[in-house]
Amino acid sequence: MAETVSKRVAAPVFELKGRMATLTVVRLLTTDVSAFAGQLAEKIGEAPRLLRGAPMLLDLEALSSADIDLGAITAVMRDLGAVPVAVRGGGVDAERAAEAGLGLLTADNEAPRREEAPACGATARVVESPVRSGQQIYARGSDLVVLGAVSPGAEVLADGHIHVYGALRGRALAGVQGEPRARIFCTALEAELVSVAGRYQVSDRIDEALRGQPAQVRLDGETLYIEPVCSYRTEYSLNG
Repeated sequence: MAETVSKRVAAPVFELKGRMATLTVVRLLTTDVSAFAGQLAEKIGEAPRLLRGAPMLLDLEALSSADIDLGAITAVMRDLGAVPVAVRGGGVDAERAAEAGLGLLTADNEAPRREEAPACGATARVVESPVRSGQQIYARGSDLVVLGAVSPGAEVLADGHIHVYGALRGRALAGVQGEPRARIFCTALEAELVSVAGRYQVSDRIDEALRGQPAQVRLDGETLYIEPVCSYRTEYSLNG
């Protein structure tokens, strides 16, 4: 009996694996907690299915840590239904991060940032079947080609471009490692959300004239353009 118990204890009960998790990065530009709460509530209201309950990385690189009430910021996020899981930048150390219930992302544990993403046009991951609700497909270091539809509730991600040869009804995020030249192409635009290099637009803000039509999504500076393929007519400003 003792031998059996010993063997059970010695057997592995979990594994640690490195993987790319999808984190929404919240880059803080102010120390005003009230202003932050108001704008975050507005954003979550625009895309509740995407942002409520989503794990978030709090990026403080634009601010001085001495001026940030980290506890108040994370409390606001949790009250609004967001899930802050880690912090980076701003000189925050592990002790201060732990006090706010956060992990600390540093140069030692963060995935390397690419100066040049080799993804755009270099290689492609090809998915030959439709992407169904609840599925997530990620093309690491490459473009993603889907030879079918992307269902509502499904998510496709790529470090490079995304091509969907079918209806895009779920979420599509291109250039997820920060590549601004990445684009999204689809034969029928019905997306819940589209994003390039972290700049996103939700379905309610997409021109009705483009719904069900072949379209592309591209980034120019801080402006996300959603257009008919080979045309340039519909513009969405991130500041508007």
